[in-house]
Amino acid sequence: MYHNPMLELKCGDHNYPLQLPPERLLSVLSPRPFQRLGTPVELVERTLDGCTGSLASFAPGDRVVIVTSDVTRPTGSEVYLPLLVSRLNSIGIRDRDIEIVVALGIHRKQTPAEHKKIVGELYGRIKVTDHDCDDPGALVYLGDTARGVPVEVNRRVTEADRVILTGAVTFHYFAGFGGGRKSILPGVSSRKSCMASHFALLNPDEGSGRHPKAVAGSLEGNPVHEAMLEACGMVAPDFILNTVLGPDKQIIAAFAGDWRAAHLAGCRFYNDTFSAPIDEKGDLVIVSCGGYPKDINLIQAHKSMEYGSRALKPGGAMILLAECRDGYGNATFFNWFGYETCAELESALRKRYEINGQTAWSVKEKAERFRIVLVSKLPAEEVRTMGMIPASTLDEALALAAPMLSDDYRAYLIPEGGTVLPVMKA
Repeated sequence: MYHNPMLELKCGDHNYPLQLPPERLLSVLSPRPFQRLGTPVELVERTLDGCTGSLASFAPGDRVVIVTSDVTRPTGSEVYLPLLVSRLNSIGIRDRDIEIVVALGIHRKQTPAEHKKIVGELYGRIKVTDHDCDDPGALVYLGDTARGVPVEVNRRVTEADRVILTGAVTFHYFAGFGGGRKSILPGVSSRKSCMASHFALLNPDEGSGRHPKAVAGSLEGNPVHEAMLEACGMVAPDFILNTVLGPDKQIIAAFAGDWRAAHLAGCRFYNDTFSAPIDEKGDLVIVSCGGYPKDINLIQAHKSMEYGSRALKPGGAMILLAECRDGYGNATFFNWFGYETCAELESALRKRYEINGQTAWSVKEKAERFRIVLVSKLPAEEVRTMGMIPASTLDEALALAAPMLSDDYRAYLIPEGGTVLPVMKA
């Protein structure tokens, strides 16, 4: 955190200058300063050097599957996958015995150009396969978790001699953190498994809302995290390599070794770097997603809304800058706002769960708790239907928010809302 009353906030490709009176500004919330301790290649190499024992049990002839993320989740895979394969080659494992499985979850298949972006110089050399959550013949049932989530996992993963998970640690708005066990569930699991694990974020009883532990930055007692952890344990990966990326999407840290311990170390580092401790909540939060492509659609922008709300008093006002040039990000997302109240939407969600419906419910829930002015290109009437107040510029949004605020209001500014998590000091 630091104090600076003058800055520019991004919305799409546009920059809005903003200057608040110093007495109105609580703070500008940003990632803590960090020092890069090497190039991305050096960081990964050093991490792999530090845990060579974890790969010692691999042997020539082993069939190795490396699970990695799709293009919607930048991880630095084009950097670390060639380095990882080089280590396997040095052990005597041949290229033909290595396969990269792209953990699509329920996302669409990747194009050849996207595969090339993911695997870098390995393209055309190492086999790359997209996971398919809807192909029953390509899935294996491994059992149920303690809370009854069926675990159906990609057959290529379950039948490999050795499994390596890769990905990036980030905040996740209901699983606590991304990375680690998420490579298995939802990464290479069936649609049924994905839906069931995400549904775990709701409390069991009708109308009881979200489990209080199913929030960003929280692992202990988080039912979604626990379901993912159990599913990953059924696969028992042999090795993990997780990265942390800076705002420029370059690797700033890497963690490798045991799939549980290395992921937890990555989560601690991420939390220390990207959480912003606050002493009090504000009457107003002005948050930008960080511009295009971070605000390409409302589903993406919701993350900034979710994190920013952590710094806002109940009934407070939020100005969210999210251009949403591609609309909502899903064809059925807006349909969920046909329900008048959050309670009605939640009830429908329990009967017919969809991940995008859950995000819609999360938007509506915040629109009921706070007063949200959305600066976007979405149709004004549709913004009102979602319970928010439409604006086309930051100046217009400030004018709309002004009557909601007392003369002595205090505000937080968050220029990169999707990467900063405000956390109340204990």
